[in-house]
Amino acid sequence: MKTSSPKAYYHLPGLFEFYELYKRFLPIFYGHREYFYEWCEIGSIYGAPMDCIWGGGRVGFGDEDTENVIKLLAEYNISARLTFSNSLLRKEHLQDKKCNEICAAFEHCGKAVNGVIIYSELLLKYLKEKYPGFYFVSSTTKVLTDFRQFKSELERDDFRYVVPDFRLNKRFEELKNLTYIEKQKVEFLCNECCWFDCYDRKECYQSVSRKSLGEDLSEHICVSPDASRGYRFSDAMNNPGFIGTEDILNVYMPEGFSNFKIEGRGLGSALILEFLLYYMTKPEYRLKVREEIYLDSMLDLF
Repeated sequence: MKTSSPKAYYHLPGLFEFYELYKRFLPIFYGHREYFYEWCEIGSIYGAPMDCIWGGGRVGFGDEDTENVIKLLAEYNISARLTFSNSLLRKEHLQDKKCNEICAAFEHCGKAVNGVIIYSELLLKYLKEKYPGFYFVSSTTKVLTDFRQFKSELERDDFRYVVPDFRLNKRFEELKNLTYIEKQKVEFLCNECCWFDCYDRKECYQSVSRKSLGEDLSEHICVSPDASRGYRFSDAMNNPGFIGTEDILNVYMPEGFSNFKIEGRGLGSALILEFLLYYMTKPEYRLKVREEIYLDSMLDLF
């Protein structure tokens, strides 16, 4: 999307999971753009409903009706992304009724082109043939920490965007040498709280894939020395891979990067709101936006 001035496009979590929050936030964002940074836009909202065997990354808990989700995003011309990043799919899983119905519903709805975040090559081939209306995003669950592998992924025509592992976020010497087209395909994961030295990240994602398939419901034991703290935005800000608003505006955008993913599907609405305030809202309006959200008695943020 070409504009007269550079834009940062945020890809936000919780397509099904945080429908009620976005139902309240989107009218504020589009109705009061003066509250928000003029250099940022919403590129997509991603997620998956609960009990989707194609799901991955996080165990889905979204239970919002598909028609409601489609209607909300169509109203604001926002791209929906289905998070179907299960890494362990087999041929028999491709015929899953629920997942196919969701794809059929989202493939051609509204004016925006919708996408699928994907890991499995098997699923990619199937979706390209059966639902050619989607674009595809190479999932961060591939844990692409080798820059050469990441660049090879960028060179694939299959993907409109590629999300590298967050530990490549500050590899500026290699990043600046990418072509403009490659830079436009990079989608940085900004607010990851995972231990930067984690050696078990891929197994963590595979554990989620097994759960989605109903094959193993045991909890994966995180190897981080601070695992007991859970997700804290203040910890994420101290992560060596963290990308803040100043980084986006003064480092990444001048280099030709435009796409930034905010994680948080497994978190709560109150924390997602803090991400929206930090990344998108001008400081002088954050309290006003927060109050407008919190004072909606129909929205349970806790």
